Amino acid sequence: MENMNVFFDVLTPVHFIRRSALVYPDKTAVVYNDTRYTYKEFYERVTRLGDALRKIGIGKGDKVAFICPNTPPMLEAHYAVPMIGAVLVSVNIRLASAEIGYILNHSDSKAVFVDNEFAAVVKPIVAELSQVKKIVNICDISDERPLDGPEYNEFVATGSNDEIVPVVDDEYQNITINYTSGTTGLPKGVMYHHRGAYLNALGEMLETGFNSSSTYLWTLPMFHCNGWCFTWGVTAMSGTHVCLRKVVPDEIYKLIEREGVTHLCAAPTILIGMSTYATANSIKLTHPLLVMTAGAPPAPTIIQNMESIGANILHTYGLTEVFGPHTVCSYKQEWADLPVEEQARIKSRQGVPYIVAMYVDVVDPLTMQPVPRDGKTIGEIVMRGNNVMMGYYKDPKATATAFEGGWFHSGDLAVIHPDSYIQIMDRKKDIIISGGENISTVEVENVIYRHPDVLEVAVVAVPDEKWGEVAKAFVVAKEGTNPTAEDIIAFCKANMAKFKAPKYVVFEALPKTATGKIQKFKLREKEWQGRQKKVN
Repeated sequence: MENMNVFFDVLTPVHFIRRSALVYPDKTAVVYNDTRYTYKEFYERVTRLGDALRKIGIGKGDKVAFICPNTPPMLEAHYAVPMIGAVLVSVNIRLASAEIGYILNHSDSKAVFVDNEFAAVVKPIVAELSQVKKIVNICDISDERPLDGPEYNEFVATGSNDEIVPVVDDEYQNITINYTSGTTGLPKGVMYHHRGAYLNALGEMLETGFNSSSTYLWTLPMFHCNGWCFTWGVTAMSGTHVCLRKVVPDEIYKLIEREGVTHLCAAPTILIGMSTYATANSIKLTHPLLVMTAGAPPAPTIIQNMESIGANILHTYGLTEVFGPHTVCSYKQEWADLPVEEQARIKSRQGVPYIVAMYVDVVDPLTMQPVPRDGKTIGEIVMRGNNVMMGYYKDPKATATAFEGGWFHSGDLAVIHPDSYIQIMDRKKDIIISGGENISTVEVENVIYRHPDVLEVAVVAVPDEKWGEVAKAFVVAKEGTNPTAEDIIAFCKANMAKFKAPKYVVFEALPKTATGKIQKFKLREKEWQGRQKKVN
């Protein structure tokens, strides 16, 4: 058929902001402290930033890095950079100088925008940034310009607000590079394409029921999987972005009430802080709030605690390599008649594929054959489709390994229930093999979370002369309580098979990533240092 291009357009999320500015020009798009931008103003700032970048020589395929918390400049970058065909590199603000230096050099970033709170981390490595031609200071917490370069708003003002025709002629064009946490070596640059970002952004909106009357609070870092694509999705629906520099429970609840927040995303550890604060301050929500949680399997207790203050918890699951969430524990009306504890247990499962994702399975990683849908047989979660990365930037070997057998390998071990809902049992590297028996650290953690004195917990394998390895629990107790190791062990033995109970329990703070994930690898390394781990 001739002229097929008449019927098709390149899928790119940069189109979303133009439509919202056209349909809702006077609607509040962005809120940050006392600053409010309408969609018309938001779009004008984005076009100015895009043009300013072009004027310093940034073009198609060039990389532009932002080291910035959840403030308006980071949001604006998600449109301006890809609009001119360039690639956005959102950098984790909690990294050390050497890690940031590696990412900026490995990504070939030509321009770097740095919030002045984090300039001290960047300053020691400026001379080592081989590709960087321009540094811009984002002066938010003060007017100080620690780095040699212009201030952000001054830089934006150098651009024209004339409409930019997006330089995107291929929907599989690279839109962003997101670097993994590098827990097993150097960070890997995960490449997203415009098509996946477009579809996943809409998928988030479909699964959460977000619309033009909704308001989203930025408790999830925008540098993490581009804010699970909510950076684009909220704008697609012409909703309101409420930016938040620091994730503090007091400020979260103030903004929920003041701005009428309807949606937010957070890792389970953030929900623990929110529910603890709510309990201590007798907080109950006065309007509906949907909270999407992911990043680590949430204990049913955490879900139950948040829902007791009036929130509705939606559990999703994914990885950086699949644009953030890829599956969702879709709610079924028949669950409403179940006891509250049972509902929380079911809602803690990882669920089924997103409407826009479709292809997820649990397979035997050696044969790639699906495991039985019996809720018992453990396999590896694999994904493919529109919402899977292009690959790792400049790392074909790691890319090939990740896609062995034609699917992306998650590294997460799970079962799949008769109703097709997936439930994670553990990460491959976290599963405990004790005397030939598999012990899921997630299962043990879920039991310990039910102990009334426990705030947070992480369980890892530790060496044992008799069994090869056994479980050890690292516990953070609730304020004002004083549980003992014997209390925790006895509680576990009373609520699960005795061989699964931890042999050791210690009470200490847990190491975490910038997105709130507990870094079990650090706990494991400390226990196994100098010893070869046995696998029976």
